[in-house]
Amino acid sequence: MDAVVIAGGIPAPQDPLYPYSQGDSKALIDVAGKPMVQWVLDALAAAKTIDRIVLIGLTSKSGLTCRKPVFYLSNQGKMLANIQVGTAKALELNPRAKYVLFVTSDIPAITGAMVDWVVNTSLQTADDVYYNVLTREVMEERFPTSRRTFVRLKDMAVCGGDMNMLRASVVTQNPEFWDKLIEARKSPAAQASLLGFGIIFRFIFRQLTADDIIRRVANRLGLKGRAVLCPFAEVGMDVDKPHQLEIMRAYLARGRKRGASGKGTARKATTRRASARKTKRSARRVTTRRVASRSKTGSARRSARHR
Repeated sequence: MDAVVIAGGIPAPQDPLYPYSQGDSKALIDVAGKPMVQWVLDALAAAKTIDRIVLIGLTSKSGLTCRKPVFYLSNQGKMLANIQVGTAKALELNPRAKYVLFVTSDIPAITGAMVDWVVNTSLQTADDVYYNVLTREVMEERFPTSRRTFVRLKDMAVCGGDMNMLRASVVTQNPEFWDKLIEARKSPAAQASLLGFGIIFRFIFRQLTADDIIRRVANRLGLKGRAVLCPFAEVGMDVDKPHQLEIMRAYLARGRKRGASGKGTARKATTRRASARKTKRSARRVTTRRVASRSKTGSARRSARHR
């Protein structure tokens, strides 16, 4: 499949990242010796699931490199418009494309293995919208000082990821609602307000799961949606503020910690799930043996009384 990288943002003078960009694109801010977006291109180039890349907001004169074909498009001004032109370009390159992967340019710590995990995990079902969410535990274990905003749900506290997949044919549906939802993407309360009073009530009283919210959003768009619980903090570690930029510079300058490439974390997650299943099976077997033992003991006592 093809990936669309959104790199259209230029920090204004009042933006906290302006001193680092000096009027140039946020995507080109230096992170450990490379433009921030170059790290993203390197990860997509390493991913086995990605064929081509559509890069929105920069030009071929930006000095970027990639082992896979890159097609440059100008910034359309709004996120939804960028998503739409990116999807149109992906369909032009491959008219049979079913899905498009959308990645922001400000998550420089992702790897090819993480990209492949997101794509392959999403493709396990046939939904229209896939939205990655990360738990507070996953984020704060890897980046304890990131100060991300978390939404407290029924079963966990989560934040959103910045690498998500959409069915190519749905991007033009209900553009007004898409536009409002994208504009409210940094405010869970604003997102909830778009979905009606009932969901606000459940949101306040923590009666929602991540799937509840994604499915409700998708239903408003006439689509099928799915929340993907992502085990990689790097997918949610976007650079919006100077302290997050410094975290990424230090993290990538010293090299990713062991297991941060994606494969190790995925294996750990799989191992934890397998271990949990094994523990549950063992507990059921122990319970079954105890019940059987009590049943035999009770039968022997009744038999003795009859004799």
